[in-house]
Amino acid sequence: MTRTTATGKVSAAWTDSAEDAAISWRGMTLRHERFAFGPIDCDIPKGMVTAVVGPNGSGKSTLFRSILGLEPIREGEAQAFGTRLNGGRDDEYKRKIGFLAENSHFYENGMTADEKAEFASMVYPSWDWERYRKLMRHFDVDGGVKLSNLSKGMRRKAELAVAMAHDPELLLLDEPSSGLDPFAWRTMLEQLRRYMEPGDRTILIATHIIAEVQRLADYILFLNRGKVLGLYEKDRLLDEWRTLVVQLSPGHADVGKLPGTPGLQGLTEAGPGIYRLEVDESEQAESYCRANGFQVLGVQRMELEDILSCLIRKEEARR
Repeated sequence: MTRTTATGKVSAAWTDSAEDAAISWRGMTLRHERFAFGPIDCDIPKGMVTAVVGPNGSGKSTLFRSILGLEPIREGEAQAFGTRLNGGRDDEYKRKIGFLAENSHFYENGMTADEKAEFASMVYPSWDWERYRKLMRHFDVDGGVKLSNLSKGMRRKAELAVAMAHDPELLLLDEPSSGLDPFAWRTMLEQLRRYMEPGDRTILIATHIIAEVQRLADYILFLNRGKVLGLYEKDRLLDEWRTLVVQLSPGHADVGKLPGTPGLQGLTEAGPGIYRLEVDESEQAESYCRANGFQVLGVQRMELEDILSCLIRKEEARR
């Protein structure tokens, strides 16, 4: 059962247990020489598309590596499909995952797409050649051509076909639309929507393409500098977050009231007696400002880039 706040942010215990999530982290921290990721407490909802959004270096690739068992987890714990992850050699749960890396592997350059698929078919018991060939036809890719001779977009589509051909329960997609033209991007989105139709599959997608998030994602996980800034239900996020510009009416309003605005996420002075408020409870915030003598000069919907910037500023201020 999901639990969300009125603003669409998913609470820390939004599932009844980790078993209700596709992936679960509890106090997980990963440390490298110059980078620390976490601690992270978060559940990725099963049967949904969750987009991971953040600046370069925020930890998206590290997050994926933890799921793939490529990072030793020494602090906290992580689970995928109810299996505890420890960075070891337990590969059973990995057979339920399809992974599309951001960068192609150079050692595969001499292989054709069909040869890569042949290798994958030996790894995944649920491999389906008919599904693979259907995807390749839909993507209009020749499986007999060496991967190094394909354009970046064509190679991307071939690698996605391989990632999806064993009908995984979880798809990890790292910048999947990189190198795709608009038509190919729409074709990819169509296939991902078909993949989600049974209702029991999950996609975790790391992307910088905002249009990709808006068209595909159900939830958004914001990251910055190895920290989780929040997991939000996308539609509620876009419906509720607004920028309010209000003016102080001399003798009728007290600027000291503004920090008490419902859902306040950011507050800056935009000019003499004029203030810019970033809020995630727009209707309540506007009513509060009017009730306290402020003139509301404008209300503007916040885009995802604006929301991320606001969350980053708030986190930096907290630090």
